[in-house]
Amino acid sequence: MTDTFFRIRLGKSVADLAYGNAMNHEAEIFERHDSADYVNTIDDVALYLESLIDEDEDDPHVIPQVLGTIARSKNFSEIARQAGMSREGVYKTLSREDNPTLATVIKVAHALGLRLRFEAIA
Repeated sequence: MTDTFFRIRLGKSVADLAYGNAMNHEAEIFERHDSADYVNTIDDVALYLESLIDEDEDDPHVIPQVLGTIARSKNFSEIARQAGMSREGVYKTLSREDNPTLATVIKVAHALGLRLRFEAIA
């Protein structure tokens, strides 16, 4: 699971542009796409969380990483203040490389206006 992926835009190839080639060859150009740009409403947040957790429910890094994406879509400094952490601390905690405690995940979730719930999978 990753919250950042790439999308394709078609256009003239770099070689065509450099050499003034009038032929209409198209090339794939890749742009960086960040999910944080599209998580704007509470409904977006809920759908984003549910879909990514369902997709990778056995990966312990999913919840912190998804919360990090949501926090980037908001005022990150304010989220950190409400969680009682430094901005850098929240950023590091919600990265894929860190392994935050449940208490930290809950603090950040609450700062984002979210609550953790569990449901039976039977």
